[in-house]
Parts: sequence; structure tokens; C-alpha cells
Amino acid sequence: MEACFLRGLLLFTLTTSTLGGVKNLFPTDGQVTFVSELSSKPAQKLSKYGWYGNVRLQRFHIPEETAVARWLFSVTKLHNFHCGQKNVTIHIRWGAPPVINLIGSVFPNATLWSPCLSLTLPVASHSSITFNHSDPAPGDWYVAAHLPQDDRRIEQKGFPSCTYFFQPQLSIRRAVDTPILQQGTFLQQTAAPDRPARLKLYVPEFASSLSVSVADCSSGEGADSGNCSLVLRLGSSSLQQGPVSMNCSGTGCSAVLSNPPWGTWLRVVVESSQDNRTVTFSIIANYTVGCKPKSVGLKADDDIKRLRGNSSYANSTTAGNSSLATASVAFSNDSASLFTPLLGSACVWSIPVLYEEVDVLSLRYTPVNGPNVSVTNTHPTLLTYPLHTQATGGTLNLQLTLNTTAVMLGNSSSVVACLSQWAPVLDLNQSQPCRTGLSGGYGVQVNATVTKAVVRLPFPQSATWYLTLQLTCNSTDCGNTSVVHVIPEVFVSACVEDCGTYGECRLLRSYSYLYGACVCKAGWSGWGCTDDSTAQSYGRQLTATLLLALSNVIFLPVIVVAIKRCYFTEASVYLFTMFFSTFYHACDQPGIAVLCIMDYDTLQYCDFLGSVCSIWVTILCMARIRDTFKYSLFMLGTLLIAMSMQLDRKGLWNLLGPILCALLIMVTAWVSRGVRRRHCYPPSWQRWVLYLIPGATCALVGICLYVFGATEDNYYYTHSLWHILMASCVMFLLPPKEKGRETLGWSRGWSWNWSWRWSWRPRVCGYTLCENDKDELYTVT
Repeated sequence: MEACFLRGLLLFTLTTSTLGGVKNLFPTDGQVTFVSELSSKPAQKLSKYGWYGNVRLQRFHIPEETAVARWLFSVTKLHNFHCGQKNVTIHIRWGAPPVINLIGSVFPNATLWSPCLSLTLPVASHSSITFNHSDPAPGDWYVAAHLPQDDRRIEQKGFPSCTYFFQPQLSIRRAVDTPILQQGTFLQQTAAPDRPARLKLYVPEFASSLSVSVADCSSGEGADSGNCSLVLRLGSSSLQQGPVSMNCSGTGCSAVLSNPPWGTWLRVVVESSQDNRTVTFSIIANYTVGCKPKSVGLKADDDIKRLRGNSSYANSTTAGNSSLATASVAFSNDSASLFTPLLGSACVWSIPVLYEEVDVLSLRYTPVNGPNVSVTNTHPTLLTYPLHTQATGGTLNLQLTLNTTAVMLGNSSSVVACLSQWAPVLDLNQSQPCRTGLSGGYGVQVNATVTKAVVRLPFPQSATWYLTLQLTCNSTDCGNTSVVHVIPEVFVSACVEDCGTYGECRLLRSYSYLYGACVCKAGWSGWGCTDDSTAQSYGRQLTATLLLALSNVIFLPVIVVAIKRCYFTEASVYLFTMFFSTFYHACDQPGIAVLCIMDYDTLQYCDFLGSVCSIWVTILCMARIRDTFKYSLFMLGTLLIAMSMQLDRKGLWNLLGPILCALLIMVTAWVSRGVRRRHCYPPSWQRWVLYLIPGATCALVGICLYVFGATEDNYYYTHSLWHILMASCVMFLLPPKEKGRETLGWSRGWSWNWSWRWSWRPRVCGYTLCENDKDELYTVT
């Protein structure tokens, strides 16, 4: 109820501040109509950051023509006890989830990433922060939040702790009738400091440059009426990349954008830079199509045959959903030259690419004409890779290999490659940067010395990616080597190199969005678990395994004592616990010193079940109740414990419930026996001083160590000590042998000279004659 009320209160506050303060936050524009949209995400519990799985990830969609986006981030502490002040870190990124490197870990080789915007919100009980962003890039925006770095203390599930909930909300103002700037057509506009002119224009594919010009500026005020004093901005802001800005003066200016984004609407904003001055101007846009591949027509008969041949190759590995991603409309029978692209008249070779969904967060891009791609020095080779939103939660991998079997490159020659998004870089040379007009690219090269180059991009942005290849030489002529072959392997994987030896790749989900992350072990860290700065040595791993496994051997004396005192059922439970605890801890190690005799989940279940059942049967044995009731409670309690373990294996009440019930039965039996006999039970002070108090002390120290003292660094010390303390506790608390008691008419006589002693008593009507029903008191043995 409190969370629902808080969510409604936050939404009401956000709506009031958005609509009531619209004049200040969203200035009214006389040329464009704006509408408001609100979105909210449910509150989620925050966790301390240890790996990416501790991050709470939310996704927001910002539509086209959004003028202003405003986020409201709220964090609320749930419990009322004092927890101190915590700093909540919030990361924001456009196009893909943010890459977080909180402790400065080393990334795997050839892994490229860029930091995102981070905000810090101090929280004592309830705090909120707003973040305003003008002209945001359209598409998906990702918000990630977490508490400070994990202190590696092991917290037991069910114990009260400081709980923080994070809720993000978004309010946007979107233009619904933005004027369209046509190619080569002047458009009359007016701009003011609080009322900028907003326009948009469409950039077609294969546009190599774009120019937007402002002319005929007039403010209509005095002698300075011909001064523009305008700011011209092209593009949107994505926090990591901003728009291209141009300060205009005089009567006009122009902004030129090389390699503009293909097939998208580009935002154009013109605002007056002088206070209290409205400027009227004319604006025009022109784009240049510098290079287009040769058209392949509309027929696709030959290409379907080639796809059939490719599908047989693909089916030999994985049957996936495939779609053909080409840079042109279709193929035809006349397009054989496209697959052998030695075209003298073409300025670019466009290679069609087969897009295959292999598995969850696993995509593969294959050139249709085979793995080898021809590259020449006269014009670039272009490959297109569409990357959808569902694939942004993985890692985009590029591996470029030079095929040296057919042609050998000279020392002065190399193949230059540029991987870029939204638009390709078609003019490649060693001095030309791999960069488009609004975003940067990733450049690599291979030559006779370095024949393989690798680029890994964690959480790539959702866009159309382009790979441009070209042969470059130091001299103007490459000699006899005019065409070489390279093998571009482009694929999407869930994690970087499957997280290596000391990591595990896990798929995470935020509602319907899937993303992958590595969880590291044995002290290794980093995005791909390749940072060994805090890694455990093999000797330490082996020591941890032996300590945790062999510390269970302390249960052997407990089993011997139980058998000697004729508690055979209890001894079998202790044996079960010792066996599965030993092999569970041998299998539960994070490093390579691991031994698993069966499935991990089975070992864990049996270890937890045996541990709780050992406590259950020990306390019931101390109660000294009749065998019929005792063994009935043994069976009933074991069944209930097994059921609760299946429901919630690590729940607090799975341990406290049986302990409290068994203690209640024991205390009731002891009090009843003490009242009936009119003295304390057990009556012997030696039993209290030498057995019960030491046993209870071992149990109390072990529980405190287990709950409050364990960390991930000292776990194999503290948990091994927990095994020893619990075994010592059972050894102290196990009651002495019951004398004169018989079971099923047979006298219980285990002779320690390793021989059974059987005796038989005659039964009359099912009853044993001369049975001794005397209740034995606790005695010192």
C-alpha cells in the first residue's frame, strides 16, 4: 500500500511540475505545436554493485521530434531504522545499456567502450533528482541504477537490512507539426531566444555530404537589422555525441555535414543568440550523392539459388531465422558481377550480407558470395549489418583476417577497415579518420605483418552498421597487388569470449529486454573476467576447497558417539549430512579446484536438507520423549523440511522454523518432567556445566559467525569453523544412552567387541512382559 501511494504521489508531482511550470521548462512556440507525454516504471529494489546483474535497468522510448525530455529519479528507503546515507549511482545512455566500470577494471583485449553519463543521488530516507535534456536523440534510452560497490559481506536472506527502491519517470514534450525542409527549396522561418525554429529533413542513402544554409537574415530593428546572430544546429543530442553547431553572423551562414546519417530524419534547430530579438530568415538544404553502387534490378532468381546454397551451409551448424540485408533494393540475373565485384565503372562494391539468428543474443552475418571478400585500391568495398534493439544487449564482434594464400601484400600495403554506424566512411586512407558527420567509427587495418584484427563492442547501439574496406599503399601505385581478399567475420555474442575460464555468462532480463553479463569467480574481475589484479592463486583455491570439504570430517566422532549411545537414526542423519556437505563444498568452489560427483543443484539441496534435519533430530533427541512420538516427529519434520527447501532453499524460516518447533517440544517435555518430579530437569549440575552450556555456547558462537562474520574473502575460514562448531555442539548436546529401553521386543545391545547380542522376551497379546518403563534422568557418562 505504501509503495502504491508513493508511486501515485510521485506521478502527481511530476505531472503538476510538468504542466504547471510549462512556461519555464517548455517555452511556447508559435510555429510548432507541442504535446506532453508521461511514462513511469515500477519501483525496483536496489542492490550493491558487484557485477552487472546487481544493476536495475530500465528502458524508455523517446519518439521523433521530441524537444525536451525530463527524467525524475526517486529513491526511497523502506525501513525506518538508521542506515546512514547511501549514494545511489544512476547511468544514462542512448541506444544501448550503459557499460559500467565502477572500479576501473581492465577490459579484455580489443574491447572498446566509452563512458556514459552518471549521476550521484545521496539518499538518507527519500531523495529525488531531475535531469533535463534538450533535443534528445529519438529511440530507446536506458537508465541503470545501483548502490555503492559491494563490501563483499555475505548477508543472510530474511534478516532485516536497509532496503532502497528506485523509480524513474519520464516527461517529454514532442512537436507534432514540424516543418519539413525540402531539398533545394527555401523556407521562410522566424526565430527568437525563447522560440527557436524547428525543422527536419530526410537524408537518403548514399548521401556523402549535407549542407544547410541560412540567408536573408533580418531582425527589422534599426541599423543592425541585417545581422543574423543565429545559432544553427544539425542533429540530436545523445549525451555522448552532440549536434553540429554553427554560430551565424552577418546576413547568412552555412553548416556542412560530411557523411550524414543515411535513411533518417535529421533535426534542424535555429535560434536567436541575442536577447529580445526576433530574426526572420530563409533556410535551404542540399545534399550530395557522391557514390552509388550499380543497380541490380528487380529479378532475384539467381540470388534465390545462392541463398539455397547458403542455407545448406547454415543448417549444418544451426537452423536460424534468416533475412537478407543488402545495400540495394534486390538482386537480378544481371547481378552476377555483384558477387564477383570487379566493376570498372562502380565507385563502391556493395556486398550483400546474410543475417542469421543463431540463438538468444547470438547473431551471425555472412557475406552471401562466401567468406572471402575482394578489396581493391581504386574504390571501397561496403558491407551492411543491421543491428536491431533485441541484439543491443550482447557484444558486437568484428574479426578481420587477411587471406594470404592467394596474394601476398607488400610491406607498404595494407587493408584499411572502418566500422561505423548510421553511415559509412567511403573515402578511406591512412590519414583519413574513421568518423562520420555525427558519430565516431572504429578503424582497424591488416597487412603482411599483422594478418588479423579484432574489435569487440559491448552493448552496441541499435543502428545500421557499415563496414568499409579498401586497399591502401604508401605509393600511388600498388604494383601487381591491385585486388586482395579478406575474411570479415561479424557476429553478436551474449558476452565477450564467453567470459573466459574464470567467469560465467548469464542472460539477464528487464521485462522483455534481454542482455548478457559476466559473473566472475576466484577473485577475477572485469567486463570479461580477464582482470587478475585480485585473482586467487591455485594454491589458495585448493586450500579453500580442502578446508570446506575436510572440515566436515569432524562429524565422524559425532557419528561414533551417536552409534555408541544407540542413536542409530540420528547417526544416519549425521552421516548423510557429512557426506553431502563434503561434496557440495567441493563442487561449490569458484575456481578450478572443483570436484562434482553429481548435479550441483542436487548436492546443494541435500546439504541444506541434511543440515536442518540434523538440528531437528538432535533437539528432539534431547527432549527424551517416547520413541513412538520421537520417530513420528522425525518423519513428519523431515517431510515438512524437504517441502520448505523446495519452496525457498535459502529462506530464513527454513532454519528457524524447525529449530523453534523442536525447542518448543523440548522445553515442554522438560518443564512437564520437572513439574512432575518437583525439581529441575536435567537434575545433574554436571550435565549443565559440562555438556549443555558448552554445547549451547558452541551453537551461539557458530550462529553469530555464520550470520554476521562471513564475507566472500574469509568464507572458507568462517564456514569451516562453522562446521567444527556445529559438530562440537551436537557432540555436547547429544544425551547419554537410555538404559533398559528396548525396541520391538529386542534388547538393544551393541557390544563394542564387534558382536551383536540378541535377546528375546515372550509376548502376551502383543505386549512384552516385564518391560521397564522407568524414565532415566540425565547422568554423567
